[in-house]
Amino acid sequence: MIGVPRPMRYLIVNADDLGQSPGITRGILEAHVRGIVTSASLMVDAPWSARAALLARATPALSIGLHATLPAGAGVASPAPRGTGHADLRDELRRQVDRFAALMGRPPTHVDSHHNVHREPELLDSFLDLARDLGLPLRGHSPARYFSGFYGQWGGTRHPEHVGVESLLRMLEREALEGITELSCHPGHLDERQTSGYAIERELELRTLCDPRAREGIEALGITRVSYHDLGRLAAAGARG
Repeated sequence: MIGVPRPMRYLIVNADDLGQSPGITRGILEAHVRGIVTSASLMVDAPWSARAALLARATPALSIGLHATLPAGAGVASPAPRGTGHADLRDELRRQVDRFAALMGRPPTHVDSHHNVHREPELLDSFLDLARDLGLPLRGHSPARYFSGFYGQWGGTRHPEHVGVESLLRMLEREALEGITELSCHPGHLDERQTSGYAIERELELRTLCDPRAREGIEALGITRVSYHDLGRLAAAGARG
């Protein structure tokens, strides 16, 4: 008797904040080489962005996207109604894309944003315009369903148990449905140059992402890890199917 084929489940594991600090960059690349991370998002204006890009260029299997940041003083920190403010934002996003290309020697494979600010209603249209003009997937607006639940801090308190191996696999069993899912993560090593309040949790995430049980559990769930390099091909195959 021929069995019913299992639904195809694909997982992009995307590490945010590449370039934010040397320790974070080192942790992300370790989580790719030794762990389950398949993709990362680069900040282009940090003091360590150029070094991060240089290191990332040596890992061609790791898809690298733009992790857009909207710092105070960039003319976009206070969203304005569509008009001048949005023109300023579009110009800023284009500048960051150009900076990415200069650092990486190629365009980004995808676009997302620090703290997911692109999901703000006042900002979303400008990000969508950029993604459409460049033909790039934007987090939450592409064939990859976005899942952000792998995070170890909320409400001002730490939740280390939430970024353990068992918790990760429970999430994936429930959330990595048929099709393509993007799981965001924030691995890293602690260093004195890191200013983020999300610090200890980065080490915990790194430990989980590099744990052999994570890779084995994903395989046991019938999930195939892919990257944004594969998104167009998989989306086209799904449309034909």
